[in-house]
Amino acid sequence: MKELQEKLISEHILFDRRGSKQPTVMEKLREEAIKNFEQLGFPTTKLEDWKYTNMRSVLKDEYKIFSETKDIPLNYSDIKKYMVHNIDSYNLVFINGVYSSYLSTTTHDEADICVLSSAMRQGKYQPVIENYYNKIADNKEHFVALNTAYTRDGAYIHIPNNVILSRPIQITYFTTGDEKLISHPRNLVVLGDNSSAKIIERHQTLNGLENFSNSVTEIHVSKNAHLDYYKIQNDDFAASLVDSTYSTQERDATSSVHTFSLGGNITRNSLNFIQNGVNCNSILKAITLGEGDQLIDHHTFVEHMSPNCESHELYRTVMNDNSKGVFNGKVLVDADAQKIDAFQQNNNILLSPNAGVDTKPQLEIFADDVKCSHGCTVGQLDDEAMFYLKSRGIPDKEAKAMMLFAFCADVMETIDIPELKNKISVIIAKKLGVDLSF
Repeated sequence: MKELQEKLISEHILFDRRGSKQPTVMEKLREEAIKNFEQLGFPTTKLEDWKYTNMRSVLKDEYKIFSETKDIPLNYSDIKKYMVHNIDSYNLVFINGVYSSYLSTTTHDEADICVLSSAMRQGKYQPVIENYYNKIADNKEHFVALNTAYTRDGAYIHIPNNVILSRPIQITYFTTGDEKLISHPRNLVVLGDNSSAKIIERHQTLNGLENFSNSVTEIHVSKNAHLDYYKIQNDDFAASLVDSTYSTQERDATSSVHTFSLGGNITRNSLNFIQNGVNCNSILKAITLGEGDQLIDHHTFVEHMSPNCESHELYRTVMNDNSKGVFNGKVLVDADAQKIDAFQQNNNILLSPNAGVDTKPQLEIFADDVKCSHGCTVGQLDDEAMFYLKSRGIPDKEAKAMMLFAFCADVMETIDIPELKNKISVIIAKKLGVDLSF
């Protein structure tokens, strides 16, 4: 871990020489970020927020910091199964951190849906970049600082005022080639007043190697805007992901993030919501299925800064074999944020005696006129319910799958894209070893 840290610090000076030249303001941000990372280093289990997530096995100096693989021949047929291919969508596809124009479908008609590096070099996008880029991401956090220092590219999405986007956006990052690669995708999403958008994001390893993705997404949802963001995390069991998302909301805005953590080696999700206006609604939902030796860690933070707002968190977790889960959720209600309705729930099922979950829901309230609740449960499948299903001729595997699908139903029913809902259902069924038609 120390070796990789030193490698990243020493090779940062080569960054601009490898085709990632950005405006001067970006150079300054990167210089500050690498200094922060040099002071912070990688997190260890001595830190409270990383107590149950040891990254040592992932952070090796074997990673290539800059991919040497050129002109990787990927066709749509190679990636089709990883995307929601039966919908009409805008597509932003990146291969080893580099934008693939051949596999992508962008637009500047109803909205600006394009590549972040390109937007940064064009003057007409500068007002949005200057107002929103790197404004809410916490560069005092280890992996965020590293991302800011090393990011090369990502999605740039700006939905103008009063635009209801006609189709969803898919952002997909593929890692392939014969190298173990560490990459740092960066997304900027800005929704104008009274706008609406649906976004699907996925990180996928194609080469079966121990790749590591350190992703950061900044989201700004303006007045009366509505965003549905879906994260599909079903990577190869060798690959690991640290995904940090920061979202701000203005008056009457709704921001919803659904996370489906179903694959990968170590997955760490950090979701941070800040409500800057009245009547905001923040929705955080997740389904986690762990197996083998997976470690899946969810950290959430919601800050209510204004009155008459809501937040709803529902995390459903199923862990099998030797897998470990972590849920650490915090809701902060500021003194001026009266009449808040905040709900936080984490339910966990352990299918194996060797599986485990560490869960810590938290409320920190400084206002006196609020309605806030939190809770968690950890248990096994109900033996009586299993007996009832099997006594009616349902095989053991299908009976277990029926109960687990019912356990996840409250999250699944709020997916607003039918094709995506079906795709997630198929993935879950495959994980449970049953056919969806059961």
